[in-house]
Amino acid sequence: METRKVQVTGGSTYTVSLPKTWATANDVSSGTTVEIYAEDDTLLITPQSDVDHQEGTLEVSALDDEQLKRAILTMYVSGFDVIRLEAGRITTKQRRAIRSAIQGLIGVEVVEEESDCVVVQDLLDSAELSIVNAVSRMRLIAQSMLEDAITALVENDDDIAYDIIERDDDVDRLFLVVSRIFRATLRSPRAAEGLGVSREDCFDYHSSARQLERVADHAVKISQFALKLGEIPETVAEALYELHADAADIIEKSMDALFTEEVEEANALGHRALEAVPEIDEHTRHIDEMLRELDPVQAQSLGLILDSISRSADYGGNIAETALQKAAPRP
Repeated sequence: METRKVQVTGGSTYTVSLPKTWATANDVSSGTTVEIYAEDDTLLITPQSDVDHQEGTLEVSALDDEQLKRAILTMYVSGFDVIRLEAGRITTKQRRAIRSAIQGLIGVEVVEEESDCVVVQDLLDSAELSIVNAVSRMRLIAQSMLEDAITALVENDDDIAYDIIERDDDVDRLFLVVSRIFRATLRSPRAAEGLGVSREDCFDYHSSARQLERVADHAVKISQFALKLGEIPETVAEALYELHADAADIIEKSMDALFTEEVEEANALGHRALEAVPEIDEHTRHIDEMLRELDPVQAQSLGLILDSISRSADYGGNIAETALQKAAPRP
């Protein structure tokens, strides 16, 4: 850490010198324009950049299907707008992997394709992206998926179950968008200013989005069991409906606490959600005792479904904790 004394020049202008090592490392010299961002009692200074799009190049010769997909997703989340994938010869198998990867991304398209190079580009205007809207959309989809998963199980409806499994792709796409936005705010104060959301709040939204993604994953897990199981006893079905209602209420209160700007309301909702989590555990134990009277194979599957609902409630509790932290006074 270096310190500087603030000086007054011209009678009214406050000035402070920049550390020479930082200036040299960032090509800042006399006449360079820097951007200054204010965050409460903190000033952030960064060299002004004229680059509109971040471009990155990846050598893919040695990457197989899954490695290539992961590499593309990583570069997307890392903030690259244009990704050049190069090799001596890009195989048909690799091209399929590239197309598969970009299908899981919002607004990304192949804009150039040659024998030794494929260029993909994010065509969305970053200024139009909203982390709040993305998380809100994740909330709606994940909650509806969990509700429909219980319906598919109880009503033995395979069509609903398959639809839930497909909807999980939408949640995954949105989570990648949230991750991309969040990482952008870590790299550049300009990104946070453009969003109109503080970096701390972006962290809270990203953390909560991760919990919603897990809720959606458990909805898929329940749906997969629903495809295998036949009819289940009516008493168990009613108990699962009730358990889901309690878990969904925790998630609902937690998300309301996260999004509200009223501190008192956020605290009230967050605490109510967390206080309801132990009741889920007690309810789960009661249903677990009911399962002991069933066929062992069916009981085992229903036990795993029970665990998924319980875990979803726990994820709601995690969101409630994040909401309480978001509403807490800042030092």
